[in-house]
Amino acid sequence: MSQNNEKKSPQNLFNKIWAAHIVKSQEAAPDVLYIDTHFIHEVTSPQAFDGLRGRGIPVKNPHKTVATADHNVPTLNQHLPIQEKLSKFQVDTLTKNCAEFGLELYGLGHPNQGIVHVIGPELGITQPGKTIVCGDSHTSTHGAFGTVAFGIGTSEVEMVLATQCLLQYKPKTMKIEINGRLAKGVTSKDIILYVISKIGVAGGTGYFVEYAGEAIRALSMEARMTICNMSIEMGARGGLIAPDEVTFEYIQGRDFAPKGEEWDKALAYWKSLPSDEGATYDKVLTYDAKDISPMITYGTNPGMGIGITEAIPSADSLDTAEATNLQKSLKYMDLKEGEKLLGKKIDYVFIGSCTNSRIEDLRAVAEMVKGNKKAEGVEVWIVPGSKKVEKQAKAEKLDLIFKEAGFELREPGCSACLGMNEDKIPAGKYCVSTSNRNFEGRQGPGARTFLASPLTAAATALTGKITDVREIV
Repeated sequence: MSQNNEKKSPQNLFNKIWAAHIVKSQEAAPDVLYIDTHFIHEVTSPQAFDGLRGRGIPVKNPHKTVATADHNVPTLNQHLPIQEKLSKFQVDTLTKNCAEFGLELYGLGHPNQGIVHVIGPELGITQPGKTIVCGDSHTSTHGAFGTVAFGIGTSEVEMVLATQCLLQYKPKTMKIEINGRLAKGVTSKDIILYVISKIGVAGGTGYFVEYAGEAIRALSMEARMTICNMSIEMGARGGLIAPDEVTFEYIQGRDFAPKGEEWDKALAYWKSLPSDEGATYDKVLTYDAKDISPMITYGTNPGMGIGITEAIPSADSLDTAEATNLQKSLKYMDLKEGEKLLGKKIDYVFIGSCTNSRIEDLRAVAEMVKGNKKAEGVEVWIVPGSKKVEKQAKAEKLDLIFKEAGFELREPGCSACLGMNEDKIPAGKYCVSTSNRNFEGRQGPGARTFLASPLTAAATALTGKITDVREIV
């Protein structure tokens, strides 16, 4: 008998997971990829259900689909009927569709309700090695657990509901290493805003990004989720981080996490997932953590970011297209080239969204504002990412700290991240936001958004002007 001594070539994390989920592959065609978990919400699912209904097709694996209401829900008086007509229609439609197709829904009033990318991890549904999709671009959040997670369109939502599979061309892979240690006051939100400012909003196009390096390994799971969440803002298909002891400790004991012998089996598999030594990538970028300071955006895309003490760049240093885009953005934001944002008066602070609405974010803000008051004339909204986060915040009496500081703790939902519900920033007003996007009108028609970390947002709320958090912590 001949012995096969051929060695397998080292594989990176993404390629391992992708290969394990290919149902069918052929040259010059997309792979048929099996999907482990499908999250849905009220915005991108109605047409998909209509498609199934029109063809008389059931949902193939109802237990692999998780539904929640998040985008259109109000964050005040959730026990009352939704006032905004479109929002009410969309939430009601999701409720009817889930009932008709036999799907469990974490709707308003359910203890598991919340932003789709917050509830998956906190319930233990998000697990290493999975393929996860949702009709929402920020599905990349789940990649923090070592999953291949990405957003899909409504027609693809229908495809997954009907077949539990998806047609996908395999993306290229990129590794982004952050070496060294972060300075005091610098957070994971600052890391990702820094990276996007360096490579631009198209720098990751065509890639799945693996984040690595000492600074990444030192992050908590919630901080890792923030990094992966905003991978999409650099144009990447998604982002992921290799699972480790931090990951396993976070998952163990959660509602849907494996138990007993199943846990042992799952853990053995999860430990095999990190990229092999010598694994290659199509592109590798390396940054030093010491070069990263608290970040803030000044324009109308997440790539327009600067260190908090830096000045807005000049159009003279840019090519024609970039210069035109800069001038257009600054006109909308009512800012000037060479202007510094430090000390600029603001009107609103929004702490929430699938980027920064977890209990760790709320704890960090509470620690900073405890015993202090918000500046006069500033409205501060804190919107927890889920009912579980809200419940935990109240158990820890964070709600009392926020109330004393003049901050309003609301109920869970996407809220002012996207201006699709009642929580909108008025036209012309400035908002420092912990969300992920700052496009024109993103937080409401005419709203002007500065993206920043929860620490920078909290510091700004206390002073009423854009503040370097390092002066406070």
